[in-house]
Amino acid sequence: QVQLVESGGGLVQAGGSLRLSCAASGRTLSRYIMGWFRQAPGKEREFVAAINRSSGNTYYADSMKGRFTISKDNAKNTVYLQLNSLKPEDTAVYYCAADRFISRSSITRESAYDVWGQGTQVTVAS
Repeated sequence: QVQLVESGGGLVQAGGSLRLSCAASGRTLSRYIMGWFRQAPGKEREFVAAINRSSGNTYYADSMKGRFTISKDNAKNTVYLQLNSLKPEDTAVYYCAADRFISRSSITRESAYDVWGQGTQVTVAS
């Protein structure tokens, strides 16, 4: 089973950027579909972005397209989420997740992912 550890969160001013990392151990990430989700206070966890095993295809929530970029470095066994043009409403705990087999139609669903990290807090000040 792969284990995931997120890092890179913090406090940033609106309009700023952060790069989140999700380091994997136990298994190579090249075998996994990776996703990022986030959960704001009082809200349900929502899909942010996903990337397939070969990094050939990426998927984004509509509201985050053009601002966020997911990438994966299989050699470093790490997935990244670049957050640009941050807004106060992006404040949330960001989680990375993994699963070996997810259909295209399910890739945005929280329930499709079997392994989760502990999350990293992103706070955007106005």
